[in-house]
Amino acid sequence: MHHDFWHERWRQNQIGFHQPVVNLYLQRFWPKLHLKEKARVLVPLCGKSSDMLWLLEQGFQVVGVELSTLAVDAFFAENNLQAAVRRKGDFVFYELDDLQIYCGDFFAIGTEMLGRIDAVYDRASLIALPPEMRVDYARQMSNLLMPGTESLLITFDYLQEEMSGPPFSVSAEEIEQLYGDWCDIDILACDNVEEPQGRFKDQKLSQITERVFRLAKRPLTSTQD
Repeated sequence: MHHDFWHERWRQNQIGFHQPVVNLYLQRFWPKLHLKEKARVLVPLCGKSSDMLWLLEQGFQVVGVELSTLAVDAFFAENNLQAAVRRKGDFVFYELDDLQIYCGDFFAIGTEMLGRIDAVYDRASLIALPPEMRVDYARQMSNLLMPGTESLLITFDYLQEEMSGPPFSVSAEEIEQLYGDWCDIDILACDNVEEPQGRFKDQKLSQITERVFRLAKRPLTSTQD
């Protein structure tokens, strides 16, 4: 799945993955992470998500990474916000108070540019990627995070043969495979989706399960050094 795919989705406004309201799981489970005031929260593949505004309202600093300039420009325009914009390496960098958004390839960003990350909110990032890219995504996330960093991860699980992604089906077993070697994993919620939206509704899937995970990167051991 190449960059052109996502650029075209935004050009054609085919963004069924976008939620115009704040995610209920975010509001319900974010306090489980027990973060300090002004903690820096990474939102990968952030699009124009209103969840970023909610996180800012709770007193956190937000660092988004998004491929499409159309998405980032739409976020600021639709919320009547004006950011300072400049180049930062291979990225276009947007900054407004406690909000920073890097526009470019998530897989090309490093800790020297992002700085300290205290938590991750992933609602539509992992599930936007096909299986082979999810392996690279988890590896990149491991490289970006310090031991002890917690993440709130939301996934969908359905029969993949009933619909081609995105959003892709990601099982609890796959989460264990992707993150289990370096994270402690807790399932905070496992709910059947009774009223599907977007592509899920159009495809009339037989069953959809939505899960919420809390991940915590484990401290390094001698075998991981």
